[in-house]
Amino acid sequence: MCDTLVALGNSTEDRHVIFGKNSDRPFNEVQLITHSPRTKHEKGDSLKCTYLDIPQVSETNAILLSQPFWMWGAEMGSNEYGVAIGNEAVYTHEPLRRIGLLGMDLLRLGLERGKSAKEALEIIIDLIEKYGQGGGCAYDDPSWMYHNSFIIADSKKAYVLETADNWWIVEKVKNVRSISNTITIRGKGDRRKEGIIQYSIEKGYCKNENEFDFAVTFSGSPISTIPSPYSRGGKSSLLLSENVGKITPKLMMEFLREHQAGICMHGGFESVGSQVSHLRNGKKSIHWFTGTTLPCVSIYKPYAFPIEGQKVYVPGPYQMVDSDWFWLKHARSKPVNRKIDLRNIENSIISRVDDIINQEDTINDENFIEKIKMLNLEAWNKSYEMIN
Repeated sequence: MCDTLVALGNSTEDRHVIFGKNSDRPFNEVQLITHSPRTKHEKGDSLKCTYLDIPQVSETNAILLSQPFWMWGAEMGSNEYGVAIGNEAVYTHEPLRRIGLLGMDLLRLGLERGKSAKEALEIIIDLIEKYGQGGGCAYDDPSWMYHNSFIIADSKKAYVLETADNWWIVEKVKNVRSISNTITIRGKGDRRKEGIIQYSIEKGYCKNENEFDFAVTFSGSPISTIPSPYSRGGKSSLLLSENVGKITPKLMMEFLREHQAGICMHGGFESVGSQVSHLRNGKKSIHWFTGTTLPCVSIYKPYAFPIEGQKVYVPGPYQMVDSDWFWLKHARSKPVNRKIDLRNIENSIISRVDDIINQEDTINDENFIEKIKMLNLEAWNKSYEMIN
């Protein structure tokens, strides 16, 4: 249960791409902000993903992840080249497999190996075709399995990739787009796996090529052309479309705090982490992460590459939960009575990040990063104060 949104530069206030995602997972599953630097690997090295070992590549990109503690993969994240990816659980006619790459593994692999949205897209498609997707998706419930959809974005482009087992289809985003927990690409998409239409006809999912409509064909359900504003997918689409030309990182954060349709989800499943990335063409991208459960009672903290010196954990998987992790402390306290204080702190940090961005032509890269680093640590310190 998640929501991923993107607005291209033709739809935002400052003409830069803005990406956002809430990760909705079991309410007690810790999600950590983790960082891995750019790393060279030996020829022939093997990579252990959550359930499957695959060949490693010669060099992996620096990455910043929001990562469920127990898995190798991640729910969302960005890399040093300004690529951001979020995934969604989706359910289709196709079988679920117990062994394969998790959608979260595919997401991390796309970030580690892709230097653009297009390159990350091709990497994920290639991995799906080679190794398939599969495996239990919850720490304590191996029976929970699903297929995946993704939004893959960089500072110029974004793509929606939707899958049904090892079948896939791609739509290039034109302005704004969101995905939730249903497949959404209508018709034949902009690209699709060779043979998918003939396969659908042979399986009886559709009668002929003209009837092929990926979302309908692979879900087996009629789909309204106007999604309900009371559904998360419909609401996120509506929020984006109603604000074309006005979307900012701050507004994207507010979208992710929406409660009427439950984009900010509470309950047995909760929004246990959130990300907003300001993907700036040719300049320093700013990545905002909560690192805590429930964005409505959290402060988004700014990050910029190189990440060293900003508050992160070593990437998982971890075998056990650590009681000192801030996520746990925040989940226990959930400072609901201090929302005004939280918003005032966050608004101040957003305003100062905007000031740094506006001054960036007059400061060098090192000073830019140092200023972001100071605000990152301030945001974390203020977050600790809010729960004490």
